[in-house]
Amino acid sequence: MSKVTIHTTPACPYCIAAKALLRRKGVAFTEISIEGDKAAAAALAERTGRRTVPQIFIGQTHIGGFDDLHALETAGQLDELLERDAYAS
Repeated sequence: MSKVTIHTTPACPYCIAAKALLRRKGVAFTEISIEGDKAAAAALAERTGRRTVPQIFIGQTHIGGFDDLHALETAGQLDELLERDAYAS
């Protein structure tokens, strides 16, 4: 399975929902909190083009936020992406 990284802040409800979805699926992930770290937030925005959290990466692939993650799961594409990127990472 691919390495999953999720950039979060502690009180963000979408971050909590994204982590819950991943846990329900049994997906291990690395959480990086950007709470209070302006430099990390700026670097993440530069990398993703987005200023919101969560920002989720599967391997080197930027998934986006919770809505994007949920859409992949609903479409039945998340498992495939997790497996595919496992070989590409």
